[in-house]
Amino acid sequence: MKKLLFFALILLSGIGASAQTEPVFKGSISGVVIDSTSNKPVDYASVSLYKADAATPINGVITDANGNFKIDGVVPGNYKIGISFIGYQTKNTKTFTIDAANLNYQIGKIILSAEVNTLNEVVVQGSAALVSNKIDKIVYNVEKDVTASGGSATDVLQKVPLVSVDIDGNVSVRGDANVRILINGKPTGATSSNVSDVLKSIPADQIKNVEVVTAPSAKYDAEGSGGIINIITKQKSVSGINGSVSGGVGTRQNNFNANINYNKGKFSLSANIGSHSGWPQTSDYNSSQQFNDGTTNTLQTANGTSKVNRFGMMGSVTAGYEIDSTNSISSTFRLNKMEFSSDGNSQNIFTDYNDASNNNTFTGKTRSVNKNEGFDWNLDYLHKFSKEGHELTFSTQWSHSKVNTDYTNQYSAFYTDQKAFNDGTNNEYTLQLDYSLPITEKFKVEAGGKSIFRRISSDFTNYVPDANGNFTYDPISSNLYDYSQDVLAGYAVGTLTLPKGYTVMAGARIENTSITGNPTNALQTDLQRFENTYSTFIPSFTLQKSLTDKSSLKLTYSKRITRPSLTYLNPFINKSNIQAQTQGNPNLDPEISQTVELGYSTFSQKRTLSVSAYYKYTSGLIEGIATPLDGESGTITNYQNIGNNKSFGMSLFGSVNPFKILTIRGNVNAYTYKPDPSGVFLEDATQNGTYVQYNAFVSGTLAFENGLSAEAFVIQNSSRRTIQGTNPAFNLMVFGVKKQFWDKKASLGINVASPFRKDLSFKSETTGTGFNTSSQFNYPIRSFGITFSYNFGKMSFSDPSKGKKGVKNDDLKEGESNPGGMVPSP
Repeated sequence: MKKLLFFALILLSGIGASAQTEPVFKGSISGVVIDSTSNKPVDYASVSLYKADAATPINGVITDANGNFKIDGVVPGNYKIGISFIGYQTKNTKTFTIDAANLNYQIGKIILSAEVNTLNEVVVQGSAALVSNKIDKIVYNVEKDVTASGGSATDVLQKVPLVSVDIDGNVSVRGDANVRILINGKPTGATSSNVSDVLKSIPADQIKNVEVVTAPSAKYDAEGSGGIINIITKQKSVSGINGSVSGGVGTRQNNFNANINYNKGKFSLSANIGSHSGWPQTSDYNSSQQFNDGTTNTLQTANGTSKVNRFGMMGSVTAGYEIDSTNSISSTFRLNKMEFSSDGNSQNIFTDYNDASNNNTFTGKTRSVNKNEGFDWNLDYLHKFSKEGHELTFSTQWSHSKVNTDYTNQYSAFYTDQKAFNDGTNNEYTLQLDYSLPITEKFKVEAGGKSIFRRISSDFTNYVPDANGNFTYDPISSNLYDYSQDVLAGYAVGTLTLPKGYTVMAGARIENTSITGNPTNALQTDLQRFENTYSTFIPSFTLQKSLTDKSSLKLTYSKRITRPSLTYLNPFINKSNIQAQTQGNPNLDPEISQTVELGYSTFSQKRTLSVSAYYKYTSGLIEGIATPLDGESGTITNYQNIGNNKSFGMSLFGSVNPFKILTIRGNVNAYTYKPDPSGVFLEDATQNGTYVQYNAFVSGTLAFENGLSAEAFVIQNSSRRTIQGTNPAFNLMVFGVKKQFWDKKASLGINVASPFRKDLSFKSETTGTGFNTSSQFNYPIRSFGITFSYNFGKMSFSDPSKGKKGVKNDDLKEGESNPGGMVPSP
């Protein structure tokens, strides 16, 4: 911490010295963009500001719903404006001057003529601009997605290129589940408890776009081998008052979202609330566990049903104040609450082929309730120097969450009844300093430091029945677990624009991680406090070549780490599923992955293509190893560093407009899984070949001029491999129709999911030495829904870059379901 503060003081002192010589007065440039044919305003057109003799823009905005734009903070000088939008010719203005006598320059009307458009970045979709490919990320424009209305963030992510989502809401990028989820560039404390529930609680109508960073630069936290997903919500920078209301009602799920924005002068305020709930869903399942090690020869089967209820809501308030033309502050307070409950009943048969007297038939009844609530509080300070892009940001964040899990397992025979409570608390404190300096028009440097302090506590209380069948406190299984993780980091990144269309982004990051775990149990004196400290050097490199004005080639290298956190380190045994228990391992090392990728993108007015090939090497691969329980029927899974994995992959995204009103899109990502287990884990590996895994989707959209649009898409994900078995495959078909009216201020839609099949079947299998387990889960998926949206208020444009900086904690391993670490995610 002292090193970080020392670094910040040096940086601030140097910046303060340089700032004294810079001019303090700034101007603005405003105008309106008009369609040459209809004479109507062009909304969401890109407005770029250039110095008079430069070919690279130094600033930019987009037009509002009335075609207006305004660029603030312009220092005196000679400039020109460039306007671009898909379907129109790029328009450049004549050179004009900003000086002390003419600070607020009014351009007036700028007329755009319809024609084939050329963009500075590769846009991977024609007229709808659904997907764009930037130097460090892919951007999916959710507002252009017809079938997204009425769903949740989970539904949206299922269609984002390179991203796959399984039936439980677990997210992966190109097959890697170690993905960081950010909301508006910042984490939410809720994602440290249950990512899938957080995504289900965010209405799709609240999302503006999704950014997928497959090869994060050194600016980002090093955690997350799969990359980063940043969900941008509809928080608009506007003058006056405006807002929107949207929602949906369906046979499977319901949602509601409302937001309001106020902006006057230097003060801005926005508020949002969204909820997502599902009707009770009843699923059926069957499973079998067979053990045969030469001595034991048994088979246990189960058939049952599970009824699930789910509810989630999120609300936020953001306030910002522009102190002057160079300094601004903003603060966001976000609340979240989620609840998941499940009731299950099962019929079980246990067969002992060696001793028929042990055979048994019994019933099981389970009840679980998972609650998660918390808040995130951000406070950010932004200082802009007179030179465009020269900025300093200091950000703080406090994330707090509480996870309460209660469950009861009761059996008519064979197993001992169990009742347990798990209370988990997670507090996370972050300080972050970021500095950006464009040394020249073609060379930009970014540097910064960051510290994250996590304090997590788990209080697990277990009860077992006494002689009378009443639950009593069990001191043997009850425990207290305290866990802390401190991360100190520093980074530097440079971006250089070279001749002949080359752009280079290179950087380095150093992270130091300190972990402490303190397990406590009154009857287990052998438990020991454990500590682990390690440093990681993280280089990054991206080289992009613009082949033509419509195509580019990109080569990237990235290194990422995956730290084992609480779920993987907690040494106490999780017996919430008595037949499939789990246990953490305090001695785990982090996974380290290195990826090299070569990608090509090209587009035209009617056809687009983005294809990439990559190789990823992962050392210290973390997987769960299942073994039979001693003296019991069931398995226990321990997390281990099993060895290495080498993976080759290819991603392809394309779209075509065979007719003016029809757009067909498709995405497929295929990669190999070939683990190389070492040491004792060679004996545990039953899947030792090279396996090809994939996720894909295809969609078609019809867009008519009267505001009517329709879309259909199909998703297909293959099963996922481990060294001991397979996890379920996933596929889904969805149709949607939407009609806009009242000058596009309102819309109504109808969505249909899986109309030809009531249930989805998910099969999984695990095989080890002396045992084999399999299960099939049938989940009701067919649904029908009606969606609506309405936008109100008057909007005029203001600087969208204000308030964009902030804390970005990208370093919690997806799947670490709760601070207590004792009960798995539902």
